[in-house]
Amino acid sequence: MILAIANQKGGVGKTTTAFNLSSALALIGKNTLLIDIDPQAHSTVSVVNNSSKYDKSIYDVLVNSEVKIREVIVETSVPGLEIAISKIAMAKLEPILLGEIDGHFRLRDVIEPIKKRYEFIIIDTPPTLGLITINALVAATHILIPIQSSYLSLEGTDDLLETVIKIRKNVNPNLQVLGVLITLHDRRTNISRDAVERIKRVFGKKVFRTMISKSVKLEESPAYRESIFTYAPDSVGAIQYKKLAQEVIKRAKS
Repeated sequence: MILAIANQKGGVGKTTTAFNLSSALALIGKNTLLIDIDPQAHSTVSVVNNSSKYDKSIYDVLVNSEVKIREVIVETSVPGLEIAISKIAMAKLEPILLGEIDGHFRLRDVIEPIKKRYEFIIIDTPPTLGLITINALVAATHILIPIQSSYLSLEGTDDLLETVIKIRKNVNPNLQVLGVLITLHDRRTNISRDAVERIKRVFGKKVFRTMISKSVKLEESPAYRESIFTYAPDSVGAIQYKKLAQEVIKRAKS
């Protein structure tokens, strides 16, 4: 499975989900690759010590056909999890690809030679619907949409779903919505509870049973270059991301 974690709305826990879901899958025993194509490179700095020591990143792979993705894949602190690293240079990618006839297909093409090595490839995307995210959706077999349980939770999801439909129709007929993940949930507030009900009305069975609660531990763990499973293994966040990984595996088989 190639799973893009995407939502053009920022601050919804997208990178937290990409990083911790990848870690959970690896710890379960699934050979997993995390591909960071976000120019902010938050997934990279969360799992790689001193990432600046690496000369090349996924940016170089996508702009230069002579650079292979294997050259930018490094081990992480999580057993069984590798990452294709990103750098801020990714911010220059979209203008470069805009004029290229294969601009939408670069990521799909560079993943092709290595995809059989992994049971799961997770793609962390930027909070936009630009060409970088389009590349992820063209390459992916599935998309997971994190949505915060807040008043404006559904804002922008219509645009994302329209984009998914267009990509499915024109270039990637196999792309499926694996599920919608409710994040940053605070069950103590009426706003969060109301938002959950609205999300479930819109997406129905696509909503994962697991919801990710607001958590200080989840916010802190990247600063220590650790997943939630080593930073706070008994925390609510660790338990929830383990449950999410099991749901993802189950849906992948169905």
